[in-house]
Amino acid sequence: MTTPPTSLRDFYATSSNAWSFIPASLPGSPENSTDIYSPGNSSSSYEWSTRTNLNPLFDLSATYAANEDGIDVKLVLQGLLTAALSSYASQALTMPFEVGKTLLQVQWMPRDASEPISVAADPVDDDEELSDTSNDNDAYFADPSKLDSEEATLPPPRVADERGYVLRQSVLDEGATPEYVMPVGLADGTWGMIKQVGRFRSEGWLSLWKGLLTTTVHEALYNGLQPACHSILQYALSPASPSLTSASSSILLPVASHTLAGFILSPLQLVRTRLIIQSANPRFRTYSGPVDALSQILADEGGLHGVYLHPHLLIPTLLEHTLRGLIPLTLPALIASYLGFGTQLSPAMHPVLWNVAELLGDFAGSLIMLPIETIRRRLQAQVRGTAKPLRACVEVRPAPYNGVVDALWHIITEERSDRPVRTHARRKSKGKAKEGAAEEEEKRSWMRNTGIGQLYRGLGVRLAVGFTVFVLASLSDKESDGGWAEL
Repeated sequence: MTTPPTSLRDFYATSSNAWSFIPASLPGSPENSTDIYSPGNSSSSYEWSTRTNLNPLFDLSATYAANEDGIDVKLVLQGLLTAALSSYASQALTMPFEVGKTLLQVQWMPRDASEPISVAADPVDDDEELSDTSNDNDAYFADPSKLDSEEATLPPPRVADERGYVLRQSVLDEGATPEYVMPVGLADGTWGMIKQVGRFRSEGWLSLWKGLLTTTVHEALYNGLQPACHSILQYALSPASPSLTSASSSILLPVASHTLAGFILSPLQLVRTRLIIQSANPRFRTYSGPVDALSQILADEGGLHGVYLHPHLLIPTLLEHTLRGLIPLTLPALIASYLGFGTQLSPAMHPVLWNVAELLGDFAGSLIMLPIETIRRRLQAQVRGTAKPLRACVEVRPAPYNGVVDALWHIITEERSDRPVRTHARRKSKGKAKEGAAEEEEKRSWMRNTGIGQLYRGLGVRLAVGFTVFVLASLSDKESDGGWAEL
């Protein structure tokens, strides 16, 4: 009879951390065959490794392993090429919406847009042309009093210049509109402008990607320059005023870094706007590419001083980038405290409430940012110095703006928020009732008396993008809470 063990420690064996799979011995096999697949035999054990491939995409990885010979130049070049291609592809997906929004912001919609009255001529019968009697003979035997009444009903003669060319009197006068200018009033929103650009004879669907290379280069440089400016400002301000730096590092330094990076890269944004709004027709194109645009702007519009320090470019640049850095840092916290979410709301403690506060802050920020963006695009479309006027594919204001306040005042007072009623030429005996109803509707529309809607072109697309980001952030938070992030 065996005595029981005094302690369970005698049965303890150190477990192995390696995963091994030992197949069961087959019938008829020797008993010692299991020794071949023992975990101690490293040559035949099957172990699972949690180490992933260092180069999952194009043999690349985010971090490179240490190499005794130094940095692998081939891997670095491949990484830069892959990052450039991914950035170019992501910008290509959103570029049509940016083009449509920019064209809507630049387009000039005057309040008194009305088409000149024109009456369609009646068709002339061939038998009447070949007859002996002519219009001159009819006029010779007609009553002079009737002729005076008929001449009074004729449309007034078109105004012409000294060379005989008919002058354009309205933006709806399609007969005198240049062939590279898209008609006003046909695009209702960003999606409507996208369709109009694609179907217009002088533009086409490829015009929806105008300025794509410039936008990609600007975004890549901005994403690298803004953190560098933040580090430089933090290093420069820390020895001078450490208390100020520690107290305002969460707001002051990020806003200053955004403003400085935007100011340095502002010529690229100027080139991007000019490339988008210029006509795609080679006969009327002003710039052949971003390099040619930048060289012409520097040569004709005052050089670096005119590009950076001109008041029409400097003031809206500082306003836009300052607000772009300030709004995401302040509005979500202010809205959360106003709605009662708490003043100490953070994405780590309450992710859902924080996403709601960010969504509402993005909506409120769009109402503040879009007027500044619209005014900046209008001022960027104006040429200065000795440069030739830009032939834009949309209607632009004939007279230039004199600054930010002047542009804001003229947009509100001389433009309209709705699309103008386009009345077509009809016969005298038909369409009078419809024309009268259209004119009455035009007079009753309150949106035609203000241009506030012009300051918010592209608001729908911006709100849709913010709501999409909110949904994706909410789904990612749910997946992380459920443990899917570990799989």
